[in-house]
Amino acid sequence: MSPSPSPSPSPTMEHVAGEQLEERAARLYSRHLEGVWRRVDRLFARLMLGQWLFAIAISLFFSPYAWEGKAREVHVHVYAALFLGGALSAFPIALVWLRPGTALTRHVVAISQLLWSALLIHLTGGRIETHFHIFGSLAFLAFYRDWPVLLTASAMVVADHYLRGLYWPESVYGTLSPESWRLLEHFFWVVFIDLVLLFSCRGALREMREMAERRAVAELASEREQQKTRELDRALTELRDAQEHLIRVEKLAAVGQLAAGVGHELRNPLAAVRNAHAYLSKRISRLEEVTTDPRVPQFLSLMDRELNTCGRIISDLLDFARESPMSVQPCPLRPLVDEAVGVVPSREGVRVLNEVPEDLPVPLLDREQFRQVLINLVQNAVEAMPAERGGEVRVRAEGGDTTPLRVRVEDNGSGIPEDVLPRIFEPLFTTKSRGTGLGLAIVATRVQRHGGTLHVTSEAGRGSEFLIQLPPSVAAQAA
Repeated sequence: MSPSPSPSPSPTMEHVAGEQLEERAARLYSRHLEGVWRRVDRLFARLMLGQWLFAIAISLFFSPYAWEGKAREVHVHVYAALFLGGALSAFPIALVWLRPGTALTRHVVAISQLLWSALLIHLTGGRIETHFHIFGSLAFLAFYRDWPVLLTASAMVVADHYLRGLYWPESVYGTLSPESWRLLEHFFWVVFIDLVLLFSCRGALREMREMAERRAVAELASEREQQKTRELDRALTELRDAQEHLIRVEKLAAVGQLAAGVGHELRNPLAAVRNAHAYLSKRISRLEEVTTDPRVPQFLSLMDRELNTCGRIISDLLDFARESPMSVQPCPLRPLVDEAVGVVPSREGVRVLNEVPEDLPVPLLDREQFRQVLINLVQNAVEAMPAERGGEVRVRAEGGDTTPLRVRVEDNGSGIPEDVLPRIFEPLFTTKSRGTGLGLAIVATRVQRHGGTLHVTSEAGRGSEFLIQLPPSVAAQAA
């Protein structure tokens, strides 16, 4: 059985890829061409300035001899070079500064450059060597790779030679009676140079377009590879997260089973020890020789506290490991908050305020489980207060009935560090020296069993807010 061929791209995908390639190639070509125009603009700005200085020098040291023989004097050409040359340079330089890379700037540069050729030819008395400035200017203008610019410049040359040859031939040909074929000769050479330069521009543009297409192909290929790399990284991250989650779930399941077994085995002996401790405390307190020793009540108090701690740890383990069935019933929230606040050990300087409205719609809750949720959150908030100052813990609620019920437990304590915040709901994670790390995990699990969500926001030094949001089905007014 021969292997099935790999699926080929659909015509629609090929069409879309072709359009993307053409669009990118056109964008790269336009960007490159605009860069060329700007660079040539700057080149001509410097050239205009140099020509101006050169024309002033020619008018000072060459024009008086060319036009007046050996008598050196300040000629009108000096003023022409200074002011007319300045005007010919200033306007294109201003456009290069204000509107670089535009068609208007290129054509103004072309006209100014060929007028500079005319001025230099005039200042040198129509010397044939100066006419080569025209060909040099056309060659520089070809750097734009814009054939209309060459046509504008050539038209300027033809108009200048025709008009000056007609009314002032000495300015362009250096003689008052030039031959009739001189204009045709100049026109022929300008057309010849234009054809060569136009052919060169066409070839340069074709190379630029081919380069843009090759670069577009390379960029699209690179982007596709980068996209594949990102997708692969994302898939690997998801796979790693899933593996870590699976490992954590397996560990928690094992811990839960262990906790259930240990808790069951230790609860009864601890209860017996607690009862015996209570009985012995009463008996010993009647003996004068015992009661006079201050360490006896101190140790008894220590035993009682540590037994209570063991009992709480076992209760947390059992609560986390067992999933007792939900017993949902109408449960007024404000009295439930009062009951939870009453269970939390008070602390000097810390006030716990129940701000749940009395007319809040009665939600459907598992009373005992939600009571434990409130106890854990309020107790954590009280313990979050810095030892050197007091603070306030507020329990608020809003919504209910047909809208989600939101219960907030806020404190103005020390807040939760930013690096700790993402982990506070992880089982067995704690920053307390005597904590089990199960309190907030139990809270999150019980809120989820009510169909709700639990979010926390905290700012270091300003406190924290735990937000429980229960869906309308739970928050509905009890009948």
